[in-house]
Amino acid sequence: MSAAEKPVAFLDLAAQQKRLGPVLKQRVDAVFEHCRFVMGPEVAELEQRLAEWCGAAECVGVSSGTDALQIVMMAENIGRGDAVFLPAFTYTATAEVPLVLGATPVFVDVDPDTFQIDPVHLRARIKAVRQAGRLTPRAIVGVDLFGQPAPWAELRSIAEEEGLFLLSDCAQAFGAALNGRPLGREAVATTLSFFPSKPLGGYGDGGAILTDDPERAELYRSLRTHGEGKTRYQVMRTGMNGRLDTIQAAVLLAKLDFFKEDLARREHVARAYDTGLKEHVQVPVRVADSASAWAVYAVLLKNQAEREAMQARLSAKGVPSAIYYPLPLHRQPAYQDHHDGEALPVSDDLATRILALPVHPDLTDAEVARVIAAVRG
Repeated sequence: MSAAEKPVAFLDLAAQQKRLGPVLKQRVDAVFEHCRFVMGPEVAELEQRLAEWCGAAECVGVSSGTDALQIVMMAENIGRGDAVFLPAFTYTATAEVPLVLGATPVFVDVDPDTFQIDPVHLRARIKAVRQAGRLTPRAIVGVDLFGQPAPWAELRSIAEEEGLFLLSDCAQAFGAALNGRPLGREAVATTLSFFPSKPLGGYGDGGAILTDDPERAELYRSLRTHGEGKTRYQVMRTGMNGRLDTIQAAVLLAKLDFFKEDLARREHVARAYDTGLKEHVQVPVRVADSASAWAVYAVLLKNQAEREAMQARLSAKGVPSAIYYPLPLHRQPAYQDHHDGEALPVSDDLATRILALPVHPDLTDAEVARVIAAVRG
């Protein structure tokens, strides 16, 4: 890296604020004017726009993607003695929530090309849990990892055959599409995250739940606000404080105005990487009949040593990288005692070879070229 070159940003929120500044300011200033900082009108407006984007009947804004998962599982009374099937190669929140509620996560291996949950292994895991008789299979969580869709047709079939609740953890993939339709209605409930690094990210924590079931949506709204009923001080059930801040809703509304353009730019960057890197690393395999939101652009190296060398070379040239994920969930210290010992070789292998490159809408073409040149060496 020459002295004149500044490092490429892995996520450039400063550039984003500069680009969207006037709209962001207008939206946030409106909140300061009306001072309804909790459950203000922007929350309802955001819920309506998110539902319209996906074609969902209902949307419930909540405080984070993790709380979205917890509220949905609480609504289904998932708890002690229950098994929740989920991919081993994903972020911790997906496994954390069942454990918080007293249930047991059952880790399933993933496809070596798309990194999405493997339906064949899922069937085997469900069968094994039923035969063991210690846990009651209750739910499947499909994770739309890195911005691409999970194998929803297969997951729906399995859930229906096995009588299991199907939940979509779409934290990384709002804006993605499958078979020409935006993700958001692939399961009984879909949870979203608006963490700043997500394709649609706030400037703090935030999340939402999408569903076509009005009764479930009403229950989600109660659970997010301490289990309240028709009035504030009527407590119908044990809930939580899981409301979405009005300021975060305002930020997200401002960013929604530019979201289609941002998604198109992410796709442009990903295609440039594909073309420039395919002879040097294994570039992402696309899920068939889908469009990715490109939350993460992850390449595969031959082994861990090659990845370490690549990271060092990129760093020396001012190009950041990240490892999603250095440990699969069944290897995490907090979860090892809850894992039944099933071998998950694909997840183990991916953790040693995967490497994420910068992919965000504020990358310039010159910066994209720098990343490609650095990877190529």
